[in-house]
Amino acid sequence: MPQPVIAAIHNHINLEAEIGGYEAADAAEESIAESYSHIATLIGAKSRNIAVVENATVATSQALSAFSFQPGDVIVTTNVDYSSNQIMLLSLAERFGINIVRADDLPNGGVDPNSVDRLLEKHRPKLVLMSWIPTNSGLIQDSKAVGELCKTHGVPFVLDACQAIGQFPVDVNEVPCDFLAATARKFLRGPRGIGFLYVSDDALDKDYRPLFPDTHGAAWTEPDEYELEPDARRFENWEFSYALLLGMGAAAKYANELNLKSAGKRAFELADMVRNKLREFPGVTIRDRGDHLCAIVSATVDGRNPDDLVQKLRRKTINTSAASRTAGVIDMRAKGADAILRISPHYYNTEEEIERLMEVLESLVAGSR
Repeated sequence: MPQPVIAAIHNHINLEAEIGGYEAADAAEESIAESYSHIATLIGAKSRNIAVVENATVATSQALSAFSFQPGDVIVTTNVDYSSNQIMLLSLAERFGINIVRADDLPNGGVDPNSVDRLLEKHRPKLVLMSWIPTNSGLIQDSKAVGELCKTHGVPFVLDACQAIGQFPVDVNEVPCDFLAATARKFLRGPRGIGFLYVSDDALDKDYRPLFPDTHGAAWTEPDEYELEPDARRFENWEFSYALLLGMGAAAKYANELNLKSAGKRAFELADMVRNKLREFPGVTIRDRGDHLCAIVSATVDGRNPDDLVQKLRRKTINTSAASRTAGVIDMRAKGADAILRISPHYYNTEEEIERLMEVLESLVAGSR
């Protein structure tokens, strides 16, 4: 997190300690409104389209809860969708008897828009759910093409942009979607434990509503009646961390003041540098597939457990992560990998830091032979 984000969180926590939680939220009313505005600006939306939630998975679940499912309903998704999304769909299939249909991939990886088009024509699905970027790969799926197909066919589109927000420019006017789920952490550089859901004007006009609105998203007006908030805040809960919201707002403001196009290009270049150098290592296999790759590098090392590598790298103050087979069962099976090492450089990283990563990783790889 950059310093303005840390300061926003600390300042509000200190204010809560000084005058109380309710009082601090009231005192920060203007800053809270500005945070919604910064988040909306980040994706080319308006404040009324933004709902604050705990994370991208909750955002996706809130979006899914807006649909009334019947046995036989179809949801179209992809082979690389995030594991939590896939699990939620499986749960819906188990409980309501819906059918999950996964679109075909392109030969080089990533969803095939032509396959989506055929499935939309054949099934007239309840919705399409897609992860823009999977958690276990640098693949960038063609969300714009899928969104435009959904718009043409009149099918709602739920887009999981968890790995995309903050990594490169995102504009919901260019990538049509009814709902977009995001987190404050990862490439946006905000705090953990907060995220947001974008709800389009069209979705609001069609009165999409969460299954379980609470006293923040709706008002109990009569013994057997309630009235929803007119904007996306109908998808919010009354209780969430205003300190983290202000941190997310500060992160969005920070990103808005950058040239995210240039920043994303820099991150992509560093990731390409990582991939090119890893290809020189014996026993290392790059697992990223697709014609368009982002600043997430996935790789396996013969004879080495990725979790073990993560811990050893962390002891050298190098932060990476690992994803197991359960993060993407279909994709990992297609790649023949049980787990991958994930390396995610950002625009603030340097080429010298990449070189150091390679030196340490080379010594660890050499130790496995």
